[in-house]
Amino acid sequence: MNDAQGSVRPDDRSKYTLTFGENGQLSARLDCNRGAGTWRNEISNATGGTLAVGPMAVTKALCPAPTIGELIERQLPYVRSFTIRDGRLNMALMADGGIIVWEPVKAM
Repeated sequence: MNDAQGSVRPDDRSKYTLTFGENGQLSARLDCNRGAGTWRNEISNATGGTLAVGPMAVTKALCPAPTIGELIERQLPYVRSFTIRDGRLNMALMADGGIIVWEPVKAM
């Protein structure tokens, strides 16, 4: 993920996940917090389209540092589009605000 200061990477990628439900429901793990909200999209082509993340309700536990959970929570409402490249979900923020990159979860 990029922010105004450059790239930001989590200390442990497994602590940050998004699950897109078929019914427009979104669940998130943002470090030690959990969230629920909505999503909608329109597919433009085989690798991308528009994407909007609706209001999210997120728990407010104080996660041990370092954490980027609050940064991701603040940026999700500004997602406007997505692409899939090299198996990664790239979520573009409005006004060239950056890209949030998600990798697929490895099956155990």
